[in-house]
Amino acid sequence: MKSRLEQIRERALSQIKDCDTAEKLNELRVCILGKKGELTDLLKSMRDVAPEDRPKVGQMVNEARAEIERVLEENKARIEKAVREARLKAEVIDVTLPSSRTEMGHRHPNTIALEEVERIFIGMGYEVVEGPEVEKDYYNFEALNIPADHPAKDEQDTFYVVSGSSEGGNGVYDILLRTQTSGVQVHEMEKGRLPIRMIAPGRVFRSDEVDATHSPCFHQIEGLVIDRRITFADLKGTLAEFARALFGEETKVKFRPHHFPFTEPSAEMDVTCFKCGGKGCRFCKGSGWIEILGCGMVHPHVLEMSGIDPEEYTGFAFGMGLERIALLKYEIDDMRLLYENDIRFLKQF
Repeated sequence: MKSRLEQIRERALSQIKDCDTAEKLNELRVCILGKKGELTDLLKSMRDVAPEDRPKVGQMVNEARAEIERVLEENKARIEKAVREARLKAEVIDVTLPSSRTEMGHRHPNTIALEEVERIFIGMGYEVVEGPEVEKDYYNFEALNIPADHPAKDEQDTFYVVSGSSEGGNGVYDILLRTQTSGVQVHEMEKGRLPIRMIAPGRVFRSDEVDATHSPCFHQIEGLVIDRRITFADLKGTLAEFARALFGEETKVKFRPHHFPFTEPSAEMDVTCFKCGGKGCRFCKGSGWIEILGCGMVHPHVLEMSGIDPEEYTGFAFGMGLERIALLKYEIDDMRLLYENDIRFLKQF
């Protein structure tokens, strides 16, 4: 038994030293020290040893087992160290290499233009007010002096939501996607907190075909002032100051008569072309002027419907397309570029 124990010990130590992976080392441990291992089988044959020799033989087996376990642990540590060093060598970082570039996003041209417009009007004492995009027909049309038979209410121009049915089974259209942010002004007037100085930016929806200057979803910024003794002169002065702040101190404004149901008198406002300074160029189509918004004095009937006495209070309103402001300010010739998410275009801003 002594010679057999010596053979097992020497063979085990030799095989352990030849192991180069943790998996092989573990397999060898099982083969030698496991329940069915060689050393375990040797211990089972102790019953064949004379009783007086069993303590000595048992001591020899335990010493051999302890030596094998020690060598196993040493080689396990050696293999783990080698694996760790190899991984560190493979994962070494060259600090002289340039770091990977992180692409940073930035504000959309519409957002840049909106924040600039808001900053100008906030500086003049206005507040920014938002309202619902899904609106009642009353606030989007009727409260703005647009009766039921007005062309603006045509289903070809407006996205309606059916919210009921008539006796004949036809849909009743009284909920819609707002076509303008003027409804926000009506909500504010109904609160009765006067005076009012506000702008209402937001998305609006119209059933338009997509082209270079139209989209079924776009943005408007509408403004409203209600107070005592407000005149058209206040409107002109406010919008002239806004144009100078947005397009430059040399900008001049021109008002042309127009018609809007909710204002009387009404006008469209042009500004001198900031490209040619009013001399005439391709950008302004040779006229020297560019139209940017519509405006007018709030119609007395609109005031009455919102519970405001038109004999005591007057006001003015104006509205502009945010996309148009962005297109003009950044000399973009196609509105669709704003929404195509082409990074080559957007990164210019």
